[in-house]
Amino acid sequence: MRGALIESNAPGSLSPRETLWLTGAGLSLIAACYGLARFAYGLFMPVFRSEFALDAAMAGAIASGSYASYCAAIALSTALSPRFGGRLLSIGAGVIATIGVLMIAVAPNTVILTIGVVIAGSSTGVASPPLAHAVAHTVRRSRRNRVQTVINAGTGVGVATAGPIALLTQEHWRSAWLVFAVLCAAVTLWAAAAVPSGPVRRSRHGASGTLLPRPFLPTGSRPLIAAAALMGISSSTVWTFGRDVLVTVGGMSDTASTAAWILLGAFGALGAAAGDLTRRLGMRLTWHTIMLIMGVATGLFAVFPGHVVLASIAAATFGAAYISLTGVLLIWGTEVYADAPSTGVGLAFLVIALGQAAGSTVLGAVSEVATAQTAFVAAALLAVCGSLIRPTSTARNG
Repeated sequence: MRGALIESNAPGSLSPRETLWLTGAGLSLIAACYGLARFAYGLFMPVFRSEFALDAAMAGAIASGSYASYCAAIALSTALSPRFGGRLLSIGAGVIATIGVLMIAVAPNTVILTIGVVIAGSSTGVASPPLAHAVAHTVRRSRRNRVQTVINAGTGVGVATAGPIALLTQEHWRSAWLVFAVLCAAVTLWAAAAVPSGPVRRSRHGASGTLLPRPFLPTGSRPLIAAAALMGISSSTVWTFGRDVLVTVGGMSDTASTAAWILLGAFGALGAAAGDLTRRLGMRLTWHTIMLIMGVATGLFAVFPGHVVLASIAAATFGAAYISLTGVLLIWGTEVYADAPSTGVGLAFLVIALGQAAGSTVLGAVSEVATAQTAFVAAALLAVCGSLIRPTSTARNG
C-alpha cells in the first residue's frame, strides 16, 4: 500500500529566525556527535593506548567498530527519517551520543571502552539523515545548500572544542569525557526545541509506506559511491592515527600535538563554505581540487610528523579539506536523490564510514607491519585516485 505524506512542515516554511535557530542546533548536534562522541577517540589515542595497553592494530580495530556501528545506524536512520521526521531521530542521536560518551568516561577495561566507542560512534549515523531531511523540507530553496553545509561543518567545531578540554584536563582524561557527556546532553535539549520534523510518511493504516526511493541507484549514484568510498579510506589514517603519529613518531609533546588537533577542527569550520564553492566552481572542479588538497595534507603527516609548524599546517589543511569534502558529498547526494534527500545523504555518509572502517583496520595493520609513514603515504595516494572521479549531478561543473 502506498504511503501518504503528512506535511508537518511545508517546504520553505521556516522564517529566517527559525532557520537560524535550526542551523545553530543542527551544527551543535553534529559537533557533539562527530567532534566529541566519534572523532575525539583519535585525539585521546595516546592516553588510551597507554591506559588500556593497546597496540596500533587493536586501536584501529576499535575505531573500525565505531565506523561499523555508524554504518548500521545511518542505514536505519536513512530509512526511518521519512517515517518519523527530523526531530525525533535528532533527539535520539543526542541521547545515544551522551550514553556512549559516558561509557567511555567510566570504562574500567578495554571491553567497556570498546562498547562505549561503538555506541558513541553510532550517534553520528543517526544524526545526519534527519537533519538533512528537516533542512531539505523546511528551509527555503535558496538557503538550503548553505544551511546544509554550515550544519555539516559542526564536525570541525566539535573537534576544535574537544582539543582545549583535553589540554585543560591533561592526564585526567575521564574528566574530559564527562564534560563531553554534559555538552552532548545540552545539545540534545536544543535539538528537541529547534529541529522541525519535516514531512512524515504514513500509510492509511499508520504503517510505513515505501521508505526507499525507486530506483535505489539512480543516474549519478555510482560515481557518488566510489568517491565517498575513496574519501573514507584515505581520511581514516589521520582521524584514527593522526595525533598518535605526531607523538610516537614525531616526538611532539602532548601540548603541541593537541594544538595541531585543535587547528584541524578550527579550520574544519571552513568547510561551511563548501556550498558556495560548489555553486561558484561547479561540483567537478571543487571535488577534484579539495580531494587533492586532502591527499597532500595526509602526505605531510608522513613526511614531517616531528616538525611543529608543518605538521600543524598539515592538520589545519586536512581539517578544512575533509569537512569541505563531506559538504560536497552531502550536496551531491541530495541532488542525485532529489526526491529523497535523506537517502542521498545517508548513502554517501554510509559509504564514507565503510571506507573509514576498512581503512582504519587495513592501514593500522600496514602501520604495524611496515611503518606509520607508509600507511599515511598509501592513504595520500588513495586520495589522489579519488580526486579523478567525475561527479554526475545537476550542479554546474567546472
